[in-house]
Amino acid sequence: MAKGSMTVSFSVPKLSWLAFAGILFCGGVPAQAQQFSADIVMMKDNSAATPAGKLYVSGNKERIETPQLADGFFVVDEAAPSAYFVLPSAHQFMDARQSSPLTRILVAVDPGNPCPQWEAMTKLAGVTDQGIWRCERIGQEMIAGTSVIAYRATSPSGRTLLGWIDPVRKFPLRVKTEDGAVFEIGNLHDSPQPAQLFEVPAKFRKLDPQALIDRIKQSDVWVENQAQHAPP
Repeated sequence: MAKGSMTVSFSVPKLSWLAFAGILFCGGVPAQAQQFSADIVMMKDNSAATPAGKLYVSGNKERIETPQLADGFFVVDEAAPSAYFVLPSAHQFMDARQSSPLTRILVAVDPGNPCPQWEAMTKLAGVTDQGIWRCERIGQEMIAGTSVIAYRATSPSGRTLLGWIDPVRKFPLRVKTEDGAVFEIGNLHDSPQPAQLFEVPAKFRKLDPQALIDRIKQSDVWVENQAQHAPP
């Protein structure tokens, strides 16, 4: 995993002993979040929170279910690293790539410097804005009774991401993207999660997105559509 630089501001309140212990524990080793499940909500432009999915976490593995893609789910393994979209009804799966920003931002992180994990998942998704990210700690806040550390992450091109990290769970409880969308997780339940939630069944076939596109292009529907839109 690539290393990111970090600028730390010392004008923030002292961390609680529990938060400080969490940072010391994870220092120098890959992030391993606690096991829990939670709901995801999204807010934008001061609008009311709307349901955005369900999250399951076990160590550095995540499962994300969204209403937009209700026929499947995402599984992320930061150690691999990998991020797949799984289609149970078709017994297929495919690389998630850029199909959802959640696979890049809702991942286990190092509370002392979350940038390397965000950077690695952005690279895995094939986002062109790649390179060393820089994280700046900008404060400490409370989210639903949990003390979190606020960070500003800056990509090589200058794009910014704000993240509020729970140092005990080693996971962001809130993330604000550059376009103003805020994703927040709540209704958390700390409990062991079944291993099969994060697995792609061995008999599932990996779908090649390009092969699917080629098949669509050869179909009668594609040919008819192209004929309708061809210039006279």
